[in-house]
Amino acid sequence: MYHNNHSYPCLHCHPHSYIRMVQHLIERCLLLHMSRDQCIKALEEHASIRPLITLTVWKELQKENKDFFQTYFHSFSLRPLMSRHIQRAPKFARRKLWRLY
Repeated sequence: MYHNNHSYPCLHCHPHSYIRMVQHLIERCLLLHMSRDQCIKALEEHASIRPLITLTVWKELQKENKDFFQTYFHSFSLRPLMSRHIQRAPKFARRKLWRLY
């Protein structure tokens, strides 16, 4: 019925393996400090995984690992503040160098 011409598992032929693969890819996204939406978009674009599947697996992981995700989201919410500071530092440094010349 379903033909899988890819090297990765098929959702219809091997649903358990497919879900495990999606879980593994989500974990890789987390290692890259991606948000949920960034992860969904990346898996859709690069692995052709439908957003609803990624979202469903993400929610299940979140249920099973509440403490991890609370910490992850907390550190993620602090990241924009830190990145804003880091982005401003080079501009300030360039102005400082310009004044020296």
